[in-house]
Amino acid sequence: MKCLMCKNYELSSGQTAIKLQHGELSLVINNVPALVCPNCDEAYADEGTAARLLEIALDAEDAGLQFEIQQFIVK
Repeated sequence: MKCLMCKNYELSSGQTAIKLQHGELSLVINNVPALVCPNCDEAYADEGTAARLLEIALDAEDAGLQFEIQQFIVK
């Protein structure tokens, strides 16, 4: 699959950091598995990974956190 942003390079398996913000919560999740463009670093997570990211974000929000840095861990 080619990168949708720069349209020049094939994506390859890698990891990325995802930054999420909602209301008072700022969340950084490191080591997220994704397809990454070697040219522009745009990253694409699959559906299962995106669902896990949402779960992590909701858990952080429910805990009342304002800022959190986590490592991505698959359940």
